[in-house]
Amino acid sequence: MLRELSIRNLAVIEEVHVSFHHGFHVLTGETGAGKSILIDALSLIVGGRGSADMVRYGCDRAEMEALFDLPAQHPVWGQLDRIGVQYNPEEMLIIRRELTTAGKSSSRVNGQLVTITMLREIGEFLVNIHGQHEHQSLLKTDQHLEWLDQFGGDLLLERKAQYRALFDQLSEVRGSMRSVEDSTRHNAQMMDLYRFQIEEITSAKLKPDEDEQLLEQRSKLLYAEKRKDAASEAYALLYGGKGLDLISRAISKLEDIQSYDPSVLNPLMEQLQSAFYQAEDAAFQLRDYRDGIESDPETLAYVEDRLDLINGLKRKYGETIPDILAYLEQIMAERDKIENRDELLEELKRQEKRLYEGALQLAQDLSKLRRHAAGRLSSAVESELRQLQMPAARFEANLDGGGGGQEEAAPVKLTVNGMDEAIFLLSTNPGEPPKPLNKIASGGEMSRIMLALKSIFAEIDQIPTLIFDEVDTGVSGRAAQAIAEKLSSLSAKCQVFSITHLPQVACMSDHHYEIKKQVTNNRTSTSVTELMTDSRIDELARMLGGVEVTEKTRHHAQEMLDLAHGLKGA
Repeated sequence: MLRELSIRNLAVIEEVHVSFHHGFHVLTGETGAGKSILIDALSLIVGGRGSADMVRYGCDRAEMEALFDLPAQHPVWGQLDRIGVQYNPEEMLIIRRELTTAGKSSSRVNGQLVTITMLREIGEFLVNIHGQHEHQSLLKTDQHLEWLDQFGGDLLLERKAQYRALFDQLSEVRGSMRSVEDSTRHNAQMMDLYRFQIEEITSAKLKPDEDEQLLEQRSKLLYAEKRKDAASEAYALLYGGKGLDLISRAISKLEDIQSYDPSVLNPLMEQLQSAFYQAEDAAFQLRDYRDGIESDPETLAYVEDRLDLINGLKRKYGETIPDILAYLEQIMAERDKIENRDELLEELKRQEKRLYEGALQLAQDLSKLRRHAAGRLSSAVESELRQLQMPAARFEANLDGGGGGQEEAAPVKLTVNGMDEAIFLLSTNPGEPPKPLNKIASGGEMSRIMLALKSIFAEIDQIPTLIFDEVDTGVSGRAAQAIAEKLSSLSAKCQVFSITHLPQVACMSDHHYEIKKQVTNNRTSTSVTELMTDSRIDELARMLGGVEVTEKTRHHAQEMLDLAHGLKGA
């Protein structure tokens, strides 16, 4: 339920903070006092369209904040999960919306920024606003089937989920069939291309790391002469020149004086001898390396040609050899699919037939459940309308497209919802055929029809807060009293708000708020005050008698409150 609402600088409201309760709330006040602005604020809170001209004159922004107290099992928490908003179901839900004179809007849920689309998705679970000409989903014919299914209960919804799972599989198979059937000419062209590409790649006999090995081999072949010359010169310096000879002569000189200073000369002798042997061994290795180097123009040409081939394939089919080989696997699979097209199509047709028959059976079962639910819904709505002083009204939840569950000669067209379409029809006068709800002309009748439907669906949609903006327009007398009693009884299921000009409705409320406009320092502002006993009697007396409140109207107001209390306590 809605616990608190704060508004700053919205239209004529400078600053308002209101606390709400369980039960039935009414908002009353003179015409033009600003009652609709509260509805506008709540509409903005749940993702309604805002504009810069809604900001109070002279201010740079308007701010709205609402606090909702919801049970842990309420579906809004699942919606917050889906859009990634953090929450704790043991705490209250806070929604904040700002509008600026620059036309910008920002929204936060529990302090986390959200888009207007996300806010609207959240708001659909929290508040339902009904106006005289705006009855939201109840008058959207494309949603009537969804409402009927919700009314049908768990078994119907379970069967619907089973049907949709099978229908999704059927749609996928039909999509594959269309793809196969529509691509005959294209497949012939692609087959030639695939064959050429497969031949081009497979004939190259690529190995995953072959290009790296070829680059290394090419580098060696390109610089064979340079490597050979350098190795020869190094070998000549060590062995053919004076390198080893000089070390040998140095060893001989030290041998002549070794006995005179052995502690110093012996280690030096060992180092020189070790150096001689290492240099000699290096010389022999250089000789072998030199002798092993050969110029091979033919091998170099082969390597160059191979690298050119691989680079050409890379330009066509992938940046690396593994990419080329992966592409080869892909086109080979596509080739096999085209070659086996007829077999594939036959298999898809078998699957399509099996899935269609299964989906058709589920759709027929679903249609039977819906027809049973439609009868129960029609009776329930007519019962509600009788309570709302429309005894002759005839309501019909009309289903088309199902054939009553009987399989016809021609294939039945299945949709995501099965084989049915639904539209709510109503006849308000004897002898008149039922018509779609949006064709009903009388505003008073429409108000009561909507209230009847909402009374039935209040527990189904689990929306905690319902707001009725002058739902009693166009009615009076006994019909007005019936609407008041229905709103009161509806508040046992959810929190109900009603903007009203009728004292019959106002006196049945549990909480009464007065919306009042005042002028201070040449600025207009609106206040919201919860009325207690005496002030509530005065407001009801004003509604009964106009501007002048007399003892007689006060007495009448007190009597209405007493009668209302008796009705609610009965």
